[in-house]
Amino acid sequence: FQTPQLAFLCVIFVFIVTGNISVIIAIFMSKARKSRMHFFILHLAAADLLTGMITVVTDLSWKITVEWHAGLFGCKVIRFLQSVVVFAANYILVALSIDRLDAIARPMNFSSSGRRAKMLVSTAWILAFLFSAPMGIIPELTVRRGLVQCFISLPEPWHWKVYITILAFALFILPAIIISTCYIIIVIVIWSKGNVSTTSNKRQLSKRGRESTTSSRGMIPKARIKTIKMTFAIVTVFIICWVPFFVFDLADVYGLIPRTKHKRAIAIFIQSLATLNSATNPVIYFIFSKTQCSPLR
Repeated sequence: FQTPQLAFLCVIFVFIVTGNISVIIAIFMSKARKSRMHFFILHLAAADLLTGMITVVTDLSWKITVEWHAGLFGCKVIRFLQSVVVFAANYILVALSIDRLDAIARPMNFSSSGRRAKMLVSTAWILAFLFSAPMGIIPELTVRRGLVQCFISLPEPWHWKVYITILAFALFILPAIIISTCYIIIVIVIWSKGNVSTTSNKRQLSKRGRESTTSSRGMIPKARIKTIKMTFAIVTVFIICWVPFFVFDLADVYGLIPRTKHKRAIAIFIQSLATLNSATNPVIYFIFSKTQCSPLR
């Protein structure tokens, strides 16, 4: 059981590190003008890379040594940093979705200066540090089966219910609600503009056939539509990877999952699935950004 788990974590680590470093290199090597989208992807890649370097490396080392050897200070610091990078990655996705909504819903007021993008990303990192603050206090060293471990120790079962519920809301439910709302509005705006453009095209049909004076997708540039598709793909994978994690944890803490011999194996697999999210984002970026990634291809 331990060997396949270690091998799986090693594979995830390699994909996270090589993929996100490649994205960062591709963005810096690209000769194309750096857009707001590049700025968001750069920070998302940095957060995903740190997830691999901090979270996955810690899990690998811990599983190899079986016992925690970094002391109480290391326990609190590493748990805090693990929380920061996960919160940052999720909240950068929220910031990216808000930015894409702004680009579609208010194109005339959409500024390319990057000031708003910097503000959104800065807010994401600040919130990540604030919401992770308890993780610098709660973890403690405990002895289990004669081995020192770094765990979150809560005295009462209802404490765990409150903790997991708040964590699920702050780390997944709230971001998912904001992201879903943004994309519902984006779809409505694109649909309405598409209908307006179709009517306009019928009136302005000329010798050039069916070509529009604006765009084949209404008044929204094709490049912007492409960034919407890429963001939507990243968000979809984010939801797929994190839903099982929080559904399992919430069901477990509220006593809805029976205690069986397979429970621990399922829990570890689901936790690995959440980490896999940091390895899939670079793949999506390379699929949608053929021009920017040409130096690495």
